[in-house]
Amino acid sequence: METSVVIPTKNGEKWIGECLEAVHSQEGVGQVEVVLVDSESTDGTLEIARRYAVRIAEIPAQDFHHARTRNYAATLTTGKYLVFLSQDAIPANDGWLKAMLQNFEDGAVGAVYGRQVPKAGSTEERHDALSTMYGSERVVKDPSSKRDLGYRYYHFSDANAAIRREVWEATRFPEELKVFEDLGIAKRILDAGWHIVYEPAASVIHSHNHTTVELFKRYFDIGYTFQRLGIWNELTQNSMMKEVKKLVRQKFQGNGNGIRRAAVGRIGTDVAKSAGLWLGVHERYLPVAVKRRLSAHQVFS
Repeated sequence: METSVVIPTKNGEKWIGECLEAVHSQEGVGQVEVVLVDSESTDGTLEIARRYAVRIAEIPAQDFHHARTRNYAATLTTGKYLVFLSQDAIPANDGWLKAMLQNFEDGAVGAVYGRQVPKAGSTEERHDALSTMYGSERVVKDPSSKRDLGYRYYHFSDANAAIRREVWEATRFPEELKVFEDLGIAKRILDAGWHIVYEPAASVIHSHNHTTVELFKRYFDIGYTFQRLGIWNELTQNSMMKEVKKLVRQKFQGNGNGIRRAAVGRIGTDVAKSAGLWLGVHERYLPVAVKRRLSAHQVFS
């Protein structure tokens, strides 16, 4: 088997049928193995999944762990290439998987991740964030691109990604991280000398709307993870500040008062994200009780 697709699930009946239909409709990639690891779904997720050619493994809900569960799922596969997909990430067309896998023709490429397009009805914040992180240009991440990419160098999303089996075996998702395990494995892969490719043609429809408070807490966890992985440095900070200034200018473009009022509201969201990130990076100065309240994913529990 050349390719294995791994999908963790939990009460995903709203999306899993469409997701599996799209996966099984891919062209030009031969036979594909699909492994689904479910964390005690109480809706129709498994009933729907069993209509398709998938292998299903079930784990107790309390045992789910973003890194450990993905590592476990990978052990159940046989493919040369491991494709990781979220249950609500829907491949945008029948060439998604081929576009992803073609990048492995370069033997230096250890992993690939694809574009994420916001769902209909997504907030402006999600449109802004996804268009910033998932552009239309293909990017090859290697040591020569580190300075130009800045904070984006280690960005990687296992909501829509593929990893060579031998690379996963050598690095694995870091189980000491409760969340943002994809950031952790990306650092391991790049630091080991492999390249990571961002492939915009391997596109999925995937997004989650967040309140301002949720975004603050999410970015607190991101900041904490940056700090813990040792990737919050002068290069990261400078590139992020440059990006923030660019986004602020873009949001104030236009002459109408309505445009300016909308921009102020959107910038308020950006301020919350920036504050969360800064506090997360400097979490060591905060009491544990405060950190627990600020964390979206209970990384300090």
